[in-house]
Order: sequence, then structure tokens, then C-alpha cells
Amino acid sequence: MFNRLCATCMTLFALIWLVPFVWAIATSLRSDGAITEHPTSLFAGGWSLHAYRYAWDNYPIGSWYLNSLVISALSVVFTVVLCSMAAFALVFLRFRGRAAILALVTAGLMLPSEALVLPQFIEYRSLHLLGTYWALVLPYAVAPVSVFVFHAFFRGIPMPLIEAARIDGASWWRVYATVAMPMCRPAAATVAILTFITSWNAFLWPLLVLNQTKAQTIPVGLSSLVSPSNIQYAEVMASSVLGFLPLVAVFLVFQRQIVQGIATTGIR
Repeated sequence: MFNRLCATCMTLFALIWLVPFVWAIATSLRSDGAITEHPTSLFAGGWSLHAYRYAWDNYPIGSWYLNSLVISALSVVFTVVLCSMAAFALVFLRFRGRAAILALVTAGLMLPSEALVLPQFIEYRSLHLLGTYWALVLPYAVAPVSVFVFHAFFRGIPMPLIEAARIDGASWWRVYATVAMPMCRPAAATVAILTFITSWNAFLWPLLVLNQTKAQTIPVGLSSLVSPSNIQYAEVMASSVLGFLPLVAVFLVFQRQIVQGIATTGIR
């Protein structure tokens, strides 16, 4: 009985997510005239790929894709490396102020990202990084949630294993690279995937720091396609489908790593 109830709830949640997804795809395959005449019908007017060809030929979607891919990939690399090193130091190294730093990291989990927009903008403007990829990559490199995920996983590594490596003459760099990191692949995969998705979907911060059309990311570029005077529904939906398809692909390919990482690190 309980299993059937869980399966029913999961099916309902899947349908709630699937209905707008199917609606967006169906709308992107119709013409604007058919959408205006029969807005609630998914099949009226027939289907075609005209909206996708129009969106790709008339907007720099390829450049937006490349920008989002480069920014997301760099964010993943810097986040995994720097946050894992910070968590490793907080768990295994003994130094003054460690508890205070951990408390600040924990407090950062409760701070909304919108509250950091103004100070970050002033900071990156003073560093002359506005309009560059680094203004979008560096904020993710010090994400408190990523440090917390690695910290939770490193705490599960047996301390005698680390001490044995140290007795054998391994430096802390070698312990980190050859002992700790290979054992925390689920956590690294979880942080990498969530960072990629968050960076790809980011809207407010890229909108503020990127001022050139071809330098924009997918979410910011898609927002510029919506005109209050003349909304081209099919083209907007086609561009939106092109924007979220990579995220669907990432989730489908790495869903096992996501579940394993969440189960191992205890994220809620």
C-alpha cells in the first residue's frame, strides 16, 4: 500500500513537470497564426521546425550557448577544486580560527544571493572584471553550499586512513589529491552537476555584468526575445526549448551520480 502511494505521488509530480515541458515543445512546433487562433490546441495548424530555424538564424543563440557552456564549465572546475580544498582544510588541518571559519561558511548558507549583488558588483567593478567571464565564474568558486557538501563527506573518511598516509610520508597535498579526492567522487559529481545547472540558469547576475549581446548567456539572451508589443510565441518557445535541453540531457546522463551524491553527503 505504501509503495503504491509513493508511486502515485511520484507519477503526479512527474506529470506536473512534464505537462509544461510537452506544451513548450508542441507550441514551438506550431505557427504564430495557429497559436493565436487555437491557443489551447496542441495539434491545430500542424507542426514544423520553422520556429527553430528562424530563432537560430536571426538570434546569436550559438554564441549564447558557447558563453553559457564556457562559464558553466569554468565554474564547475573552480568550484570543485577550491571548495574541496577549503573543506579538506576545515576537516583535517588544525589551525587557529577553524571553528570561526566554519561558522561563517554555515552562515553563508542562510544568506540569499540577491543580498550580495550590490557588494559583488562594486567589488568586480573595482577589479575591472565587469563584462568578462571571470565576473560570472568567481562567485561560484566560493559557494558555501559546495564547501558544506565536501565538508560533510570528508568527515566520513576514517581518520586512521589519513594518519596512515601521513606516517608513510605523504604531504597534505598528496593526501588531498590521492586519498581524499578519489574517495569523494560522489560529492564531487554532485557539486559539479548542481554548479553547472545553477550557473547555466543564472539570470540576474549575468544580466548586470554582461553588457554586450553576443557575450550574454542563454537565460539573458532569451529574455531579450520577449517583446511586449509583438510576442512571437513559437520563436520564444523554440528558443526556450533550445535553452533547457542541455540541462535535461545533463540530468538524464548523471542522475545516478546526483542521487548517490545526495544520499552519501546527506543533503536535504
